[in-house]
Amino acid sequence: MTQYDAIEDAFKRLFDVTPAICGFTPGRVNLIGEHVDYNGGRVLPTALDLGVTIALSPREDGRINIGSDSFDDIAKRGMGDAASEHWSDYITGALQLAHSEGFGPNGADMAVITTLPFGAGISSSAAITVGVLRAARDLASAELSDTEIAVLARKVENDYIGMPCGIMDQMAVAIARPGQALSLNTETLNFDLVDLPKTHKMVVIHSGVFRQLNEGRYKIRKEECDAVKAAAGRDDICRMNDDDLNALKHLPDAIFRRARHCVTEHRRTMAATKALSEGRLEDFGALMNESHISMRDDFEMSVEPVDALVADAQAFGATGARLTGGGFGGCIVACVKNEHINAWQDRLLKAHPEAFWVA
Repeated sequence: MTQYDAIEDAFKRLFDVTPAICGFTPGRVNLIGEHVDYNGGRVLPTALDLGVTIALSPREDGRINIGSDSFDDIAKRGMGDAASEHWSDYITGALQLAHSEGFGPNGADMAVITTLPFGAGISSSAAITVGVLRAARDLASAELSDTEIAVLARKVENDYIGMPCGIMDQMAVAIARPGQALSLNTETLNFDLVDLPKTHKMVVIHSGVFRQLNEGRYKIRKEECDAVKAAAGRDDICRMNDDDLNALKHLPDAIFRRARHCVTEHRRTMAATKALSEGRLEDFGALMNESHISMRDDFEMSVEPVDALVADAQAFGATGARLTGGGFGGCIVACVKNEHINAWQDRLLKAHPEAFWVA
């Protein structure tokens, strides 16, 4: 049974009719370039085979009914509802924005099937938000590009959910496909697609530590970066040169280290993109390793179980490994030679029984 057969069956069980439209949106893992997408930097995410499949039929009575394979309850929402920290908030916010932008219905019946674990840092929220907006666009035959859909999806997270995220996740799940990395300039939204190597796999392992990005720590890092912007007098702090960075040494130590991470992470991502496109996987892996050190020490977004998992992933033979996503738990991503994956995975998961394979 295909993902579309499965979602149609789920929708029929819920609503006794065939859905008007179905669609799939992948999750993403960021290979390098963390917490720079709201600071003017370049990022390098790739799409996963895992993702969110939705089925939708429009309503015009202001009601939203949502069934998900991840939850027992049927969410019953309204087009005027505010966010309420319920699992259906992202769908509700996306439908409201689509309607206010003139291409979405005034309500919907929906079914959702996901293969993405929540709180893992692989963009389950971006996938569902982009998926709903894209389904509404396609159903209405609206003239909106995937980039425009990504920008609207970010607006849902920023304004409706209250999550001050950047644009990377939405662009990655809207544009990239498995086997491709998206080299994205987050200032201009210009991008290139880079083929992933045939000799290695980008492996995603969950640390077993779950978190929600709206719990506060992500917001604190965003506010610290805003303090850097205010001191530097510019928004694109990732693109500061060494003199610009050194001029900020008067700032509190933690704030200066946030700035240093932004600058060095942007430069690492530029170098890593070039190394990947040229097939220099050892150099690429070394940059992944350096990225984790910066996230751990300068941005302080890691936790001990993740650090231990990354260290063993590297020690057991990964070409490179790092925390990925918003931080404070979630997943790591590792670049591993094809012939080593099975033995590497077995050894790593045996050493970390709380961790599990994602993709």
